[in-house]
Amino acid sequence: MIEEIRIRDLGVISESTLPLGPGLSVVSGETGAGKTMVVTAVGLLLGNRADAGAVRTGAKTASAEATVTLPAGHPALLRAVEAGADLDEFDGGAELILARTVSADGRSRAHVGGRSAPIGVLSEIGETLVAVHGQSDQIRLKNPSAQRVALDKYAAEANKGFTGKLRSYKSVFERWRAVQVQLQELRSASRERLREADSLTTALAEIDAVEPLPAEDEILKAQAVKLGNVEELRKATLGAHEALSAADYGDGLDAITLVDSAKRQVEAVADADEELVQTTKRLSEVGFLLADIARDLASYATNLDTEGPGRLAEVEDRRGELAVLVRKYAPSIDEVIEWADAARLRLSELSDDSGRIETLEAEEVAALAELGVLAGEVSALRHKAGAKLAKAVSAELKALAMPDARLVIEITGSERSIHGEDDIAFLLAPHAGALPRPLGKGASGGELSRVMLALEVVLAAVDPVPTFVFDEVDSGVGGKAAVEIGRRLAMLAEHVQVLVVTHLPQVAAFADHHVLVTKSSVSKNSTGITTSNVKILSYEERVVELARMLAGQEDSATAQAHAKELLAQAARVAK
Repeated sequence: MIEEIRIRDLGVISESTLPLGPGLSVVSGETGAGKTMVVTAVGLLLGNRADAGAVRTGAKTASAEATVTLPAGHPALLRAVEAGADLDEFDGGAELILARTVSADGRSRAHVGGRSAPIGVLSEIGETLVAVHGQSDQIRLKNPSAQRVALDKYAAEANKGFTGKLRSYKSVFERWRAVQVQLQELRSASRERLREADSLTTALAEIDAVEPLPAEDEILKAQAVKLGNVEELRKATLGAHEALSAADYGDGLDAITLVDSAKRQVEAVADADEELVQTTKRLSEVGFLLADIARDLASYATNLDTEGPGRLAEVEDRRGELAVLVRKYAPSIDEVIEWADAARLRLSELSDDSGRIETLEAEEVAALAELGVLAGEVSALRHKAGAKLAKAVSAELKALAMPDARLVIEITGSERSIHGEDDIAFLLAPHAGALPRPLGKGASGGELSRVMLALEVVLAAVDPVPTFVFDEVDSGVGGKAAVEIGRRLAMLAEHVQVLVVTHLPQVAAFADHHVLVTKSSVSKNSTGITTSNVKILSYEERVVELARMLAGQEDSATAQAHAKELLAQAARVAK
């Protein structure tokens, strides 16, 4: 809901604040006072094209700003947050500020929630926030997709099974489209998939022929280094063994002998000092350790004799086989093995193409059959709801001074889509004998506003937006028809916020809030400039304004009495 609209230097309005509330707000005033500037301001805030000519004479820029409160999760709030808006949140909702400035040279800027934003963002927010119906600006329900959405919501209200049918249809449609995409991929890429399968088969055959083992390349690399240095390794290990155990070679000066000698010398006097007992034990451990190492060195040197030149050649040949795989398929043998495992899975998929195609074709046929049944059921419910909606709107038009007008909701077959197999068009036959034509064609602006009012009244409970704006909805009517227009605006205002620019007292009498736009002339540099002010009227002030609207004599006691009667009558009718 729009809480407040602030206007500065727009048309004849210098600076005004228009506080609004729930229900029906009416804007009235003398011709030329600037009533339509209120609608113009709303249009700017909805992203309409800016007109530099709307900037007040002598001003550099014109601006319009609105404070809007919406429930949490409303699409307008979500889009505003995406645009970077700052929101003033409260329990259950948030407050959003929209602003638009237009300079005298035609440049325009938009702000959403205090942040600069493209004009298009205002348009996107406005689509879910406000519906404007005016002489030149009939936005809502003229778009075929909006008409389909409106009819579907009405159908859902009229028949509780409609939503389930449509949801089932959409689910099957999405499954059918997914199957089609898979089939198209399989059929169009069959040659490429065959080539891929052949390539994988050849690669796997080459890898399987080598039969690589995990980490085998690193193990063989270590073996090759060892085998390439056998003589150096033998010489080093034998030399170390001799140093530890020279006794085996006839020389008593070896490490084991020396350690043993040291142990015996200490052991001979160990009884004299407990500390030396521990030293003796440690020397014994060193002796055992040296003996173990000497045996290991001897064993290592002996084993080197078994690794002849032939073994080195075998290792290098095997490394060559593995290097071919690494060069072709992956940086290491472990990764080659991983690649081969993945390739086997992919080859299994490719080899199963013919079976998958048959399965998918069967799914496609079954989905099409189910779609046909569901589409027929959805279409039948739409036809039934369309006839009911058209009848209800046509009845409303008769009460709105369009006695021979009728709404026709045309539902024809179309290409299958996510929404069904129906093309939906709202058509209007404005006069007896006139052929139904699309909304907006064959009807005047005032007539079209009344058609939209009739539609919105009927759809208000099932397809509302938070705020409706009507400009000249009462054009060309009066008397009883004007009362009916006022009554229907009040009916619509039971569900949503409604703002109406009117010149009819019968309509204004139904207002919950009456806004008066007045004009005055001021002198500036010897040039008369007209300015306007905006004011919320009290009950007494409403009586005066209605008297002016009735007879042009706001001071007339008779006119004021008639005005009070109108207010009382509107209260009774609305009640």
